[in-house]
Amino acid sequence: MSNSKSLLSSLIIFSCLLLLINFGLRSSMGFFLTPISDTFSYGREVFAFSLALQNLCWGLFQPIAGAFADRFGTFKTLILGTVLYAAGLYFTSVAESMFDLHMAAGLLIGMGIAGTGFGIVLPAMARMVSAEKRAMALGLGTAAGSAGQFLVIPVAQELLTSYGWQLTLVMLACGALAMLALAIPFAKDKNKVEESQSTEDLTMKQAVIEATTNKHYWLLIAGFFVCGFQLAFITVHMPSYLADKGFDGQVAVICLSLIGLFNIIGCLLFGYWSGKHSKKNLLGLIYLFRAIAIAAFMIYPISVTSIYLFAIVTGFLWLATVPATSGIVAQMFGLKYMGTLYGIVFLNHQLGSFTGVWLGGYLYDKTGSYDSVWWSAAAIALVTAIIHIFIDDRPIARIRASLTPTPA
Repeated sequence: MSNSKSLLSSLIIFSCLLLLINFGLRSSMGFFLTPISDTFSYGREVFAFSLALQNLCWGLFQPIAGAFADRFGTFKTLILGTVLYAAGLYFTSVAESMFDLHMAAGLLIGMGIAGTGFGIVLPAMARMVSAEKRAMALGLGTAAGSAGQFLVIPVAQELLTSYGWQLTLVMLACGALAMLALAIPFAKDKNKVEESQSTEDLTMKQAVIEATTNKHYWLLIAGFFVCGFQLAFITVHMPSYLADKGFDGQVAVICLSLIGLFNIIGCLLFGYWSGKHSKKNLLGLIYLFRAIAIAAFMIYPISVTSIYLFAIVTGFLWLATVPATSGIVAQMFGLKYMGTLYGIVFLNHQLGSFTGVWLGGYLYDKTGSYDSVWWSAAAIALVTAIIHIFIDDRPIARIRASLTPTPA
């Protein structure tokens, strides 16, 4: 019993540290947009496309990584993902052309994030704990990713100022390799699920068909697309947006760090609330408040105070969608193929991320302004809040039947 508890504690701690590094490194990439663009004398659209491609590849490879983890285990997936992540950071530092940037910062890092991030670690955490503790565990893991944004961004910015973007990327690549050690405890994780679900004869193909023919699954996917659009646009373009408005680079650092800090609080609270209240209603409220926050940010004159207030509110709502969204997937379809099914949901999140990052760079180069993208983000958040009213997040009939006691 004590060995089992020790393994569980190690897995929870190492899961959180993995997500801290994964999300922290990714969140710092927006600070490289201006220096890399200036070095190559490109417009912002080029490296913005690299980062958009990164988000797209992250999403495209997430279902594959999830299926690989469901089949071969979390440990092997984390090792492969770490190697790809570190390689992508290093090859970005020595890139000599647009193609090099797209392949390294886009393809390799995107694949690496898919193999070491939420889509792999959260399902593993969901399997570690009982059903009543699952939402809180998912919130804890998501909060750890937020802590990475809060802790890594200031370090990355300081390194960028002191050593330049190329050497900084090499240092970040070395930091990514720490995930190899953090993956070790997962070698003993057999990806066990609850007995009532592990005895099912459902194949992966059948599970995917079952989910993708469920209209409520697609409504959940639509909401996560919008989430990706907003988060990726802000992460990548906020530093440049604030610089265009005449603010010192340190303001952007504090802004994104505040988002990370208050995201920790938001993830823990929404993780807890997701275990107590309707997950779909919580998601609807999150998207509604995001729409209000963005609209207020655009309407009122920009200042250091308004920037930091926006960061605090946005941070509280930042990844608060993840515990509820991943929780709904587990709640509706069970744990056996959660990695695969959440990977499909997350793919569409990253399609939204691709759209937000690329469109931000494209429209800026065309119009010299980000305003149209900001207003689009507010509008689609409002629509998404309405969509969640119609989601039925109850367990599907198959799961309900497995939970019904057999008559004596």
